[in-house]
Amino acid sequence: MEKRVALELRGRSPSQIKELNLDNCRSTNIVGLTDEYINLEVLSLNNAGLTTLKGFPTLPKLRKLELSDNRISNGLNFLNGCKKLTHLNLSGNKIKDLETLQPLEEFENLKNLDLFNNDVTNIEDYRSKVFALHPSLKYLDGFDKDDVEAEDSDVEEEDEMNGNNDSEEEGSDVDEEDDDLSLSAVYNANLEEESSASSVYEGSDVEEEEDDYDDEADEDGENDADKEPNSKAQGGDENEHGIPEESTRGKKRKHEDEDEN
Repeated sequence: MEKRVALELRGRSPSQIKELNLDNCRSTNIVGLTDEYINLEVLSLNNAGLTTLKGFPTLPKLRKLELSDNRISNGLNFLNGCKKLTHLNLSGNKIKDLETLQPLEEFENLKNLDLFNNDVTNIEDYRSKVFALHPSLKYLDGFDKDDVEAEDSDVEEEDEMNGNNDSEEEGSDVDEEDDDLSLSAVYNANLEEESSASSVYEGSDVEEEEDDYDDEADEDGENDADKEPNSKAQGGDENEHGIPEESTRGKKRKHEDEDEN
């Protein structure tokens, strides 16, 4: 067992361990597990070959202890250093009488006790007597006092742990909301910058169009000015005295008409 404990540490200190699985490690007594595991909450020693709990360490935060399929017949008083224990599995052991269970009276938080496949279960009115012996007990061998099957113990324990972490989760939610607000503010700021930039760009386009329109108007004016002398020239050619031929031809017709009269 001692080698298995060292292997499960994986370079961590005992005070960092919250869960420890030592199933099938094969040892008749507790070896290598010490009081240094002050933060240990879940310990599993199923099918380890234990015959005694002598030397069991003080584990002030231990909530769940799995000891099924061992050869334990007494000595539950060695668990007294685990005052917060809520779940104890002793199924498949050698417990024969109710007196062996009396040390468990000190566990005020014990909710779930499993004694399945122990000789003690053959005692008359076994269930009612065990519930009377341990008032805090909610489930015995997977059923409550009314023979209603227990809820999933893992879910129940998770709810208890979540209850302790509610304040932390609420704080994290507030932080996430602040992050979302800051991100939205940055996004809106970017939208405003893009909008102002596009308006400036559109304004410059309008100015360019106006400039193009003015340039075209100037060119049209120059073309009209160029055309005026040409239109005068189209009136006819001038004679040697500088008088347009049309006017001389008009005078000539007038004289001819007078002569005929």
